[in-house]
Amino acid sequence: MIILGIDPGLANTGWGVIETSGSRFRCVAYGCVTTEGTMPLPARLTRIHESLCAVAAKYRPDEAAIESVYFSNNAKSAFATGQARGVAILAAHGMPLGEYGPGEIKLAVVGAGDADKHQVQYMVRVVLGLKDEPKPDHAADALAAAICHANSRARAALTGTAL
Repeated sequence: MIILGIDPGLANTGWGVIETSGSRFRCVAYGCVTTEGTMPLPARLTRIHESLCAVAAKYRPDEAAIESVYFSNNAKSAFATGQARGVAILAAHGMPLGEYGPGEIKLAVVGAGDADKHQVQYMVRVVLGLKDEPKPDHAADALAAAICHANSRARAALTGTAL
């Protein structure tokens, strides 16, 4: 099973591809789509969409996982992230898609829903057997979303429940 994880953001959209076999996870590739704040919004969204479509075409994932929008106190930032998330979902068209909150992803990877970025990067490195921690942190978060999805699939299979 190949899973594409996505950490959406207008300035930085992280992506990560993992392969699962039973309880084993292997990192296939990861990266980050960056857009400049000086670019018009449609061009930024187009870059994110086209880049994620290229990743999907290259690695042919079976399923995708995406982080949901964390609203916090900044509505403008949440709205921009929501737009990036929308084009990311469009890029995953045709794939079963799991959606997970930031705390849910951190809990699945680190064991604590309030883990910081460094803890997530460290545990992603450990779980995937990487030599170095994945950078930037947006890519690590995308890999963490994919790991969360793989764990959710395994849990659903064990309990006989649907995702």
